[in-house]
Amino acid sequence: MSIPLLAVFADVPDPRRETKNKLHELVDILTLATCAVIAGADGWDQVAAFGRAKQTLFAPYLRLPHGVPSPDTFERVFAKLDPDAFADRFGRWMAAACESTGLVHVAIDGKSARRSTKNTFTGCLHLVEAWAVENRLILGQRSVPEGGHEITTAPDLLGALDLTGAVVTVDAAFCQKELVSQIRTQGGHYVVCVKGNQKGLRGAVAEVFARAGEDAFAGCDMGSAVEDGHEEERYVTVVEDPEGLPSGWADVGAVALVCRERVVNGKPNESTAHYYLTSLRIGAVELAGYIRNHWGIENGLHWCLDIAFREDDSRARAGHAGANLGMIRRVALSLLQRADTKGSIRTRRMKAAWDDQYLLKVLKILTTK
Repeated sequence: MSIPLLAVFADVPDPRRETKNKLHELVDILTLATCAVIAGADGWDQVAAFGRAKQTLFAPYLRLPHGVPSPDTFERVFAKLDPDAFADRFGRWMAAACESTGLVHVAIDGKSARRSTKNTFTGCLHLVEAWAVENRLILGQRSVPEGGHEITTAPDLLGALDLTGAVVTVDAAFCQKELVSQIRTQGGHYVVCVKGNQKGLRGAVAEVFARAGEDAFAGCDMGSAVEDGHEEERYVTVVEDPEGLPSGWADVGAVALVCRERVVNGKPNESTAHYYLTSLRIGAVELAGYIRNHWGIENGLHWCLDIAFREDDSRARAGHAGANLGMIRRVALSLLQRADTKGSIRTRRMKAAWDDQYLLKVLKILTTK
């Protein structure tokens, strides 16, 4: 008998030295911790308590030669465990489950754990993630290193992904020549927001639309939509093969202008305009979908992590423990979101704690190839 996690963890490098005092197998430790987080555990004491309570459940699957590890053992192992190797094993498992129908939308963004202090640009643990929007699966994660920034961390994350046929969306913080070039080199397309951090590019894109306006936007594709219960109207204009952009931006196919108007009681209340750069050559409505759905990483991932997993309250600081625990939360959320179950993520976590068959069902939602 087996569960998919055992195969996922089979080749994770063990950070512990080979000694006679190594009582617990790494696969057992990683599997118990992942299951415990799915079932509501938020710290190492809770992880160990869950393992003891469910030892009979896991007997057919895990060896546990010396019983369930202590909280200190869990913390020591996760503090030393290579977070990139750990995240990549999970990411490959998740990627194998993504349906290969058309282009896969991958959103790249960063999130901080506010109470887990680190010497990063945000002053705390900051994780850069790749999220498969339609599939609602975490594909990868990198932790910003001490003294580092998410801009310099994102290329390493992208390098671990298979971007062939993917559409990668990023916000303005990641609007960098090297990053979009890497996406193209790896076989993907990009959609990136252009703001003031790239003044030359933003000014050139604005000029493209100024010239298009002088020609009454002849030949430009345009679209509109009403969102959020008819409280927001969006207008999208696309100019293909734009001229006059700075050099070095790889394979630019089009630029887009997205205007948003908040409407309250039938009257315009607030207006914003944002520019986008993309390697795609598609219509305004389709491009607007990628732009709008990019924020699925905020609503479908970050919001749930803070509400259902209380990530901002996490104080895991030792070594790599915070980053590794963050990856487990993201995998747990991915699995719970795909479970065919009514109720909130909190409710599903509770059900996984008290219903053994439901927990096993969640674990087997994805299968390895």
